[in-house]
Amino acid sequence: MRRLVASLQMSLDGVIESPEVWAFPFSSDEMKAANAAGMAASDALLLGRVTYQLLAGYWPDRPDEESIARYINAVPKFVVSSVLATVEWRHSTLIKGNVIDEIAALKDQPGKNITIVGSAMLVRSVLRAGLLDQLNLMIPPLVVGHGKRLFEDGGDHHALRLLDATTFSTGVVSLTYEPANARATAGQG
Repeated sequence: MRRLVASLQMSLDGVIESPEVWAFPFSSDEMKAANAAGMAASDALLLGRVTYQLLAGYWPDRPDEESIARYINAVPKFVVSSVLATVEWRHSTLIKGNVIDEIAALKDQPGKNITIVGSAMLVRSVLRAGLLDQLNLMIPPLVVGHGKRLFEDGGDHHALRLLDATTFSTGVVSLTYEPANARATAGQG
């Protein structure tokens, strides 16, 4: 069974919107190595509509000499949307209908991790449905002040277990969590 892993950049105040605007000054070779390890462990992306459209507007035209461009253009991309009628970016498949059942079916297929990037609503939905296996957060020492947050006020309560914490030289903290009930339910099927 494949694992569903959400990997996000998040400010200290919980903002995940537009990390390309505020996270770049905190980038480092250490972070690039951590991102490369995540890509090596994953052979599919699960994206919400907005994240898909942002990525599809940028990455298809990037040269494949860049490791992230090579990965993101070649990997299968599963796009969750009730709005889009088609997806044009190569290796993209639209998921409509019963999204949770379709994601569960993807997890049952052989392969490496399925990675969610961005897509806060999607992350919340799969966490609520018990499908999220791991949450990876890269948190720079920065308060953004406004923007879409990963977890909104009035959301569901979810206990998480810290698996790993790493501090990079730029002050970015990388935190890896799993749902607290993951080990208790891992043997059930």
